[in-house]
Amino acid sequence: MRNTRHKTGFSIVELLLALAIGAMLLVAVAVAFNASAINYRENEAIFKTVNAARQALLRMTSQLRTATAVNPASPANECSLFTSTGADITYRFTAGDEKLYLVTNSDGQQYVLCDNVAAMTFTRTPTDDGLDCKSVQISMTVEHGNAQRTVSSAAVIRRNLE
Repeated sequence: MRNTRHKTGFSIVELLLALAIGAMLLVAVAVAFNASAINYRENEAIFKTVNAARQALLRMTSQLRTATAVNPASPANECSLFTSTGADITYRFTAGDEKLYLVTNSDGQQYVLCDNVAAMTFTRTPTDDGLDCKSVQISMTVEHGNAQRTVSSAAVIRRNLE
């Protein structure tokens, strides 16, 4: 007769059960890690997109504040102005390719300032005589994947504060 009270080790069923539980835990950790990595990449992409939009807004507001003239009759998707150095430029949003351009009107060159722009408007407050602008409000919506963010800025044209 065998003595079953002094049994040592694990049976094959116990080992297989422990292996299955361990595998399920490892799969759950791998899925959570993958979701975290995907979320990190998406957040980084929208951060870069918003940061590019903020840089474009900073450039536009700096040039608007020191502009010598801003065209009050420009369409809502563009803003034409003469900079403090006398350059004739236009900021233009094109919905078809979702880009914001800087156009130098003297030679017609276009430079991309910002990609992934879903919508953009320039709202101008004209001077009393209607020939220039007192201020310009800018609203820009950028998107990357399913995420959309709106950034806004305003610039008072210092020359026209009177």
